[in-house]
Amino acid sequence: MQRILEPGEIEALDHNAIPRIRLPQRASIFNDRAQRLKQLAAGNPIGDYLNLMASLAQAQQQALNGLSSASDQPARDQASSNLAQAHLMPLILATDQVRSPHWQTVLEQLLAQLAKADGLPPALMQLLERIRQTSANQRDSQAEAILQRHQEIVDPASAPFYAAALQVVCSDLVTRFDVRDVPLLDTPGLCPCCGSMPVASVVRMDGQSQGHRYLQCGMCAAEWHMVRIKCAYCDSTKGIAYQSIEDEQPAGTAAIKAETCDECHSWLKIFYQEKDPYLEPVADDLASLTLDLLMGETAYARRQGNPLLWQSAEN
Repeated sequence: MQRILEPGEIEALDHNAIPRIRLPQRASIFNDRAQRLKQLAAGNPIGDYLNLMASLAQAQQQALNGLSSASDQPARDQASSNLAQAHLMPLILATDQVRSPHWQTVLEQLLAQLAKADGLPPALMQLLERIRQTSANQRDSQAEAILQRHQEIVDPASAPFYAAALQVVCSDLVTRFDVRDVPLLDTPGLCPCCGSMPVASVVRMDGQSQGHRYLQCGMCAAEWHMVRIKCAYCDSTKGIAYQSIEDEQPAGTAAIKAETCDECHSWLKIFYQEKDPYLEPVADDLASLTLDLLMGETAYARRQGNPLLWQSAEN
């Protein structure tokens, strides 16, 4: 009997195939983000905040490194992988992590690491202390609201720290799998690794990914391929257009644009690595709020904000 090959096995046989999944690099996920945030902070109107998030990203990497390394445990949970493949569902669900106290341990580590920094503003020290004094049940409620995007009950000031802890937990779990384990989903706009929505898309320039667009998950940092000129939310190829800040870049040369869809009236940032090889989607999204302000004056809506900057009302 002839065996049907799984997507990952097909890619392994065809060296010219477009990589369907790009899993995050466990050893450097958050350090790379921290370095990029520091680079982007210079001259940025929210430079102080970017530097704070850089410190948070460094604490995230330290917390991730402190977790049991993938080599200490089975490379992947085969039962979970088989279940995901059979039901076309993500490998894990970010929303499930709230049910475990594990994420709160990571949160405590992040808060403790940040508190060691010199020269923290009194308001930030008070915020960190307030989060530390928050009960476990209240933390769970906030984390669930963040993951479910119930913005009306989220505390914007503390949300980035909760989200940062959840990012570490999700990245830890996802990096234990192999790309061959990642299923195809019926909903292409959701992360096949943790079921979250993309924070942005990026046209890569490295290796087999050259010239291809990937959506990056805002929680676990996994990337999955999606063809260009296609809406990440409704899957439509009609009415796709691109907006950029023309007074900052000559036409056609911007490293960042807003991809808009006239079918569902949504928009998502798209980055071009060939124009800026050092970009990191979460960091660059955070540092490009001017484009968010511009798009806020249009009829298009952004479905998912940046986990490291929660706004009371997203545009």
